[in-house]
Amino acid sequence: MINYVYRLISPGVFSVKYEDLNHGENLLVRPLYMSICHADQRYYLGRRDIRKLKSKLPMALIHEAMGEIIMDLSGKYKNGQKVVMIPNIPGSKKEKVIYENYQKGSRFMSSGVDGFMREVISIPEDRLVLAENIDFKAAAVCELISVGVHAVSRFEKLSHSVRNKIGIWGDGSLGYIVACILKQRFPSYHLTIIGHNSAKLSQFVFADETHLSDDIPSNFEVSHAFECTGGDGSYFAIDDIVSYINPQGTVVLLGVTENKVSINTRDILEKGLTFVGSSRSGKSDFIQAVDLLKIPKFQNRILRIIYEDEKVENTDDIHRVFKTDLNTPFKTVFKWNL
Repeated sequence: MINYVYRLISPGVFSVKYEDLNHGENLLVRPLYMSICHADQRYYLGRRDIRKLKSKLPMALIHEAMGEIIMDLSGKYKNGQKVVMIPNIPGSKKEKVIYENYQKGSRFMSSGVDGFMREVISIPEDRLVLAENIDFKAAAVCELISVGVHAVSRFEKLSHSVRNKIGIWGDGSLGYIVACILKQRFPSYHLTIIGHNSAKLSQFVFADETHLSDDIPSNFEVSHAFECTGGDGSYFAIDDIVSYINPQGTVVLLGVTENKVSINTRDILEKGLTFVGSSRSGKSDFIQAVDLLKIPKFQNRILRIIYEDEKVENTDDIHRVFKTDLNTPFKTVFKWNL
């Protein structure tokens, strides 16, 4: 079977590769809807270290996608059933105490190996989660929801029980999704969002408080915090968190930055804070994310931040959606028609 793979060969340049698809025991999935992540944009725009770009490219982008089964020889799935695809490829050595997304030897689609910008995806059965009766646009961002689920799950296991005030630094898609998860799971928690864009903050209508980062009240405090800013904002967010968090609080770090960030170790030590790095997700997180999307209120909140661009039918359309995404405040999704 000849398969079409749409690879980024250098920043802003795509090439179509025709490959012989030998699927073996894998299932075949046709992508239907995809979503663009900041990581995809960094490759597309060339905003990675030149050595990293050379080691990663050429590569098909996109790790957030849903699709439909077109072949399953095992008979577990029926043709046409809708699924979300898990981009994490665990290492061959399984370790009981290490999550699959942190195991040595694990790989990640659209970060060193081809992502979902392909005509057909050959994928193992354990990298799929059934996602029937869910809006396609919401299912397309399930990967990012699973990242939030993973972070909140680690927070539950590691933080102390005084959780009356939770702060989220970051008013983008990740901060919004983490806030949705926390409010769904722990409706009694007092949830405060710290951001720098008043228009984005206005979307957090379910939060108990919102504050601009340059206008935080002097008496403000939180029990625990999530850092969801990333980029150049990570330093300022972490510095604020260390200042406003109560002793022995847990700080979950989710924001990705290309540069090293200095931190106030003196106050971290004096307060006895716990910092938790949280990245990507595994199958159990995807299952929980799909279950959350089956809750109408939660799904509706997610749909509020999704912008659907026109469908993609050629490489010119791929360029268009990446450019569109630069001007949308949250998530950009599109129908994959290639």
